[in-house]
Amino acid sequence: MTTRPAWTCLVLGLLAAWPLVATAQSAPIRIGNLDNGIVVEAEAEAPQLLQLARPGGVAWRGGAAVVLIGHADIGGKEVALHWRYAPDASRQRKDAASLVYEDRAAGLRLRWEWRARASHGPIEHVIRIENRSGHKVWLPLQSSLQFAWNVAADRPLQQVWIDKGAGEAPPVGTHRVAIADRHDWRGTSSTFAHPRPGEAREIIPWFLVRSEDASIGGWYVGVEFSGRVAMSLKRTGTRLAGTVGLDPEPGPFRTRLAPGATFATPTVFVGASDGDLDDTGNTLRRWVREVLGDPSTLADPAYPLVTNNSWGSAMAIDEAQARRMIDDAKRLGFEMFHLDAGWFRAVGDWHADPKKFPHGIGALADYAHRRGLKFGLWADWAQAGTSTAKGALDVADPKVRDWLTTDPPAGWKPAEFKGMTIDLGVPAARAWATGETDRLVRDYHLDMLEHDGYVVAQGCDRDDHPHAPADPARIHRYRDDDFLWVEGSNATDVSLHATRAYYAIQRALKRRHPGLLLEVCNDGGRMVDFGSAAHGDYFSIVDAYDPLSNRQAFYDASHVLPPAMLETYVKAWPTPRIGNFRYMLRSGMMGWFTVMIDTSGWTSEQHAAAAREIAFYQSTLRPLIRAADLYHVGPRPDGKGWDGTEYFDGARDQGVLFAFHGSDPASRAFRFRLRGLRAGHRYRVHFRDHSSTDRVVDGQELMTSGLAVTLPLPQTSELVVIEGVR
Repeated sequence: MTTRPAWTCLVLGLLAAWPLVATAQSAPIRIGNLDNGIVVEAEAEAPQLLQLARPGGVAWRGGAAVVLIGHADIGGKEVALHWRYAPDASRQRKDAASLVYEDRAAGLRLRWEWRARASHGPIEHVIRIENRSGHKVWLPLQSSLQFAWNVAADRPLQQVWIDKGAGEAPPVGTHRVAIADRHDWRGTSSTFAHPRPGEAREIIPWFLVRSEDASIGGWYVGVEFSGRVAMSLKRTGTRLAGTVGLDPEPGPFRTRLAPGATFATPTVFVGASDGDLDDTGNTLRRWVREVLGDPSTLADPAYPLVTNNSWGSAMAIDEAQARRMIDDAKRLGFEMFHLDAGWFRAVGDWHADPKKFPHGIGALADYAHRRGLKFGLWADWAQAGTSTAKGALDVADPKVRDWLTTDPPAGWKPAEFKGMTIDLGVPAARAWATGETDRLVRDYHLDMLEHDGYVVAQGCDRDDHPHAPADPARIHRYRDDDFLWVEGSNATDVSLHATRAYYAIQRALKRRHPGLLLEVCNDGGRMVDFGSAAHGDYFSIVDAYDPLSNRQAFYDASHVLPPAMLETYVKAWPTPRIGNFRYMLRSGMMGWFTVMIDTSGWTSEQHAAAAREIAFYQSTLRPLIRAADLYHVGPRPDGKGWDGTEYFDGARDQGVLFAFHGSDPASRAFRFRLRGLRAGHRYRVHFRDHSSTDRVVDGQELMTSGLAVTLPLPQTSELVVIEGVR
């Protein structure tokens, strides 16, 4: 039995207790929770979003009517749509509203829906279009959200957005840009995040607009979808406008809607914001954790697990080495052994290589379980290869070839762990993947399953799949080593179908295997988004594993996503001194902590230091990572100077500061201004490595003058424990 937070139970109870009541035309409707309120209105032909505000805060006001799709292909004919508000079918209550518009002649019904799923955090929005015509309908693009706020022409505003870690940490990562007149911004996100030269990096699909006047605050919007989405923001004079939803490019977008079926736009969430970026992030991270996340995962006090991963040995891993690693992981205090790529017979043939793993993967999992460790496994289960063994996903198999996104060229061979992506939007392909992932978990006795590669198709040139066909003249094929992918005019619809099929596969695994953990990895941190947060338990956030890359990727993603979900892999790195060794480990210890090193090769001094760090993570850091507020109290890491992250739990009046000194030998000390403390309280600060003398300091002093940390040696770190003194 899982336990929900008390306030979530309260809201769910209110949802059940308040019946939806009919909504009259042109009466403003107020919807919200303790943190946010919106005002909407039902006009005759389209709804309006009039206002967003925090209770008692300054409101962001607008009034432009939402643009609903104006045409559709119904039964092979292009039909102009004329929407009319249907008050008898519309409903509202204090925390939800559904405004219904119909075109009865066309046989289409549209629901413009808002709801607050919790008493705190943002409000969600989705548009659903139901085909009641009895004919097949082709729909054009319907944006999830359109907004148009009125702002004073001289009001200074700032936009914040976050890049994905993807293959390597980005050079900027966390963008803070002034919104001047004629500001025109567009950000995109997908499961691919593989920009070609000259293209902008993909973003975590979210942005924040802030006023430089803290009394006015700001607002933010995010998308709960992993497929191809786009966000825009434009300022023109006194108007701040934009759209959020499926990416219209390359386009033109269209999607098929069968009789009786319903199309839903990707769900978005909006919220008003007080304070700065960290204040906004603390509210949002809590909401993501408790509303989007799996409550059974959060209920486990051992989440996030301390994990030892085999990828430091890459494809050379074998059964003997894996058992040796499991034995040493047990001695050090690790909680899970994660077998990465290198265990399988061939790409697409997800069975143990009998030469390297003669006793099979299930036996290795049992060995880990007997040693008290959970067992996780890597699989690129949506990739086909050339193996002809029974059970393999073979591109030469006519059935499998029908599922591929394109035909392989003559003589094509897969790479070591990448093949050709199948289109999960094809029902038969989805059914196969559902069965195959279930087999992996069942037969191999898994506690965790990681997917990698590109599980969601980026594009497809088939015209017999559920997605819209591509314009043959606009299909582009790309090749990266032996990995092939396609992009055409239908790319967004391909992504839409495949992403929803992927979500269904993940849900089926959770339903069939309670307690199973799912790691989201897509060639590194390319699926770091809110849709993945709702269908997985943690992310690989970057595909580079050195201390600087790990801290940079964590710095960025932790602004908006729960740190317990943010996994950084710690790889072997030069550590001539034990202080450098701790620096390496701690650069990956701020979220989900995974060490991809064969630790049996460590010295006795390194073993002792690692065991101490792991024990401290489990006893002190993990409870803070799970539930405390997080503050970015230092600059974004650059590898040269200083950077730092603070956790503080106000309920327990305790926290910790991660302090890192980069490679600059001249920069021996840094003063961190702490956050979240109480001005009238006194705090004991304990320097774990004894870099300074422990002392008791007033909270106000720690927040204004700051806490000085001195580390004379480059590439070293300190953990400072902060505890309120009663």
